[in-house]
Amino acid sequence: MVRKDPPSTSRAREHHWLFGISAGIVAVAALVVGSDYGKIHGPSVHKHVIAWVASAVLLAAGVIAVRRIAAGLDGLITKKSIPAAGAAVRLIASGVGYVLLIFCVFAVIGVSVQRLLIGAGLAGVVLGIAAQQSLGNVFASLVLLFARPFGVGDHIRIRSGTLGVIDVYVLAIGLTYVTVRTDDGNLKIPNSVMLAAGIGQFDPAPHSAPAPPQPIPTDFESDTPT
Repeated sequence: MVRKDPPSTSRAREHHWLFGISAGIVAVAALVVGSDYGKIHGPSVHKHVIAWVASAVLLAAGVIAVRRIAAGLDGLITKKSIPAAGAAVRLIASGVGYVLLIFCVFAVIGVSVQRLLIGAGLAGVVLGIAAQQSLGNVFASLVLLFARPFGVGDHIRIRSGTLGVIDVYVLAIGLTYVTVRTDDGNLKIPNSVMLAAGIGQFDPAPHSAPAPPQPIPTDFESDTPT
């Protein structure tokens, strides 16, 4: 069910998109100008100035564009889903946007993109190994938030090799943990554990079936002596 936002929230979301798209257009223009007319390693001073000014404009406008567009996506997903899903999309959009922006700025100022790709690949491998568990929880949260095997407020049964079989109420779904309430208190379960577990929802108690009709005694049975 899509929630209706107050007018102030809708206007704020429209402002995010307007400023983000406008800043993105400025950033693309700065990238084109800096790439075509600027050259850091050339002999001309004018080209040096154009390249540095274009890279500065690109950096400033790019940061604004990434932040505003990520906030717009956050509001859009939150409106159609739950706040945690919007936060996850905002985090990923911001990360991808900043990485692209860094590559664009380095391209304008004449840094070798191939070397950057090699360095970024090696750094990505190291960070991926070091933060494997955390990244696994983040990606598991995306699967849970969009597949939605359960939602906040649901009463579910979890079957897991790590947790066993427990019946819980879902209190919150975050980027790394799912907060549930058990008989012993609140519990935070990693998203990767929830994704690997078998989950079933409790249905409302069915209405009691009517009792079968009793046979009506015949005249022969009623006249039969006991």
